[in-house]
Amino acid sequence: MFSTKLQDHARTLMAFLLLAVPTAARAQASVGASPMPVSSAPAVGTDAPDFTLPSVAAGASEQHAPVKLSDYRGRVVVVAFYPGDKTTGCTAELGKFRDDYATIFGKGDDVVVLPISVDGIESHARWASEMHFPFALLSDTTQTVAAVYGSTLPGRAYDNRTVFVVDRAGRITYRNPKFGALNEDAYRDLAKAVAAAKG
Repeated sequence: MFSTKLQDHARTLMAFLLLAVPTAARAQASVGASPMPVSSAPAVGTDAPDFTLPSVAAGASEQHAPVKLSDYRGRVVVVAFYPGDKTTGCTAELGKFRDDYATIFGKGDDVVVLPISVDGIESHARWASEMHFPFALLSDTTQTVAAVYGSTLPGRAYDNRTVFVVDRAGRITYRNPKFGALNEDAYRDLAKAVAAAKG
């Protein structure tokens, strides 16, 4: 008796799942296409795609001169895409970059940190002022640069948390497509990658 009822429930559940899966797939597809085509991230050992983006630094109320990646040739650059200003994970990540700057990136000015998100300049200016970051925040509102770096997913209006290290010659030497904002190992690995890129 019990096993018969169990089998009936199992058949009902299976029928529901068979109907629900295609519906869920259609719903996911109809959420909306990504505004930018998704591309794979550039590989380690290849030239970092150049870009120019507006930026704002802590204490600034308006945007600074646009930041161009290739202007930093001769220095090591950390390009860090993050989902959004003031979110929990991003506050942890960029706060760690600020608090442990010398440990992760070293002393001196031979390393440039470029955090990038879809947030606009006004949002960046408020957050940078609150957090007192020692680096500027870059604005990529259309996710154009994020798409080139493989840091977007269809239907998401924010960037994936990905980090790249670009050496003095403009080549990518490190890539982490799922950087763990709360993972100490991620920061240790990044520090090693930055040190190696310095040569």
